[in-house]
Amino acid sequence: MKRKQIDKVDIITVARAAKVSASTVSRTFNHPDLVNPATRKKIDRAVRKLGYIRNRAAQAMHGKRSGTVGLVVPTIDHAIFAELVQSFSETLEAAGFTILMTSHGYDLEREYAVVRKLLEHRVDGVALIGLEHSQETYRMLEQQALPAVAIWNFDAESKISCVGAQNFVAGQMAAQHLVDLGHRDIGLVFPNTGGNDRSADRMRGALEVFAAAGIDIPETRKWVSPYSVAQAKAVCAELLGGPCRPTALLCGNDVIAQGCVYAAVQTGVGVPTELSVVGIGDFKGSKEMEPSLTTVRIPAKTIGEKAAGLIVRLIAGEETALIREEFPTEMMARGSTLAR
Repeated sequence: MKRKQIDKVDIITVARAAKVSASTVSRTFNHPDLVNPATRKKIDRAVRKLGYIRNRAAQAMHGKRSGTVGLVVPTIDHAIFAELVQSFSETLEAAGFTILMTSHGYDLEREYAVVRKLLEHRVDGVALIGLEHSQETYRMLEQQALPAVAIWNFDAESKISCVGAQNFVAGQMAAQHLVDLGHRDIGLVFPNTGGNDRSADRMRGALEVFAAAGIDIPETRKWVSPYSVAQAKAVCAELLGGPCRPTALLCGNDVIAQGCVYAAVQTGVGVPTELSVVGIGDFKGSKEMEPSLTTVRIPAKTIGEKAAGLIVRLIAGEETALIREEFPTEMMARGSTLAR
């Protein structure tokens, strides 16, 4: 597949837009400390507006593929994306590609920067987690006409091809399970939803179900925890130690849910006899916990395989239209929940 900067957006174009010389633009990239900060800002604005990417592989043969695909994930600090990354990588390797993986810490501005770096190294395609990205990132991908796939979240109207599940539905399923068990005093333990459309969609889905059942979730029943077993345990230990604990907790994913179960053990609260706990994800190890974790399964392995296959076809030019593939979620009722 031939890849080039549309309308010949090159260093000269950037220089004209920023009203500086081409040598100043080059110096900004290579020796930014030698360029006035105000000038650097003008050049950065022009670069972002035009979607320009400098070609670090200009000496390579024109049209030659690099054999690499960039994978940008929010975090590599825990097991949330482990199964997906493994299947994505294995499928790509079987097709002769190598993956370059990087993370952005749920910071969409940082994501823009790391995607730029990948494009500067002339990857053949890029895969992003979720569908919430900055306008600059979307503009840059469009400007470069680079094969791109969003993984994990599904949207029938996505701006780029996507392979994933409806996290809104996952949140609905988790909430409905607790409603069906007769729970009314329910707490939510979610990460910060900023820059995280998966978590935001799950929370929206859950709140919709609770509202339909006449259940109000006050702000005092909404707790925030990052995706960390240790920190989720600390947050939940504090809330479970209070005088008015809920009868059930719906957690943003299995990592947080595991932390909540461990907090219950620490504080002497029985799971599920005194507290029901639901997660989302069905990560490896969730079924083997004691008690085994009730959760909504998102088929990470399948999503990773299908996303890798799709980006290979996009790179080869076998697909030209936007492709959107949805995979269903499944409620996995296990030992951590009990009827009231």
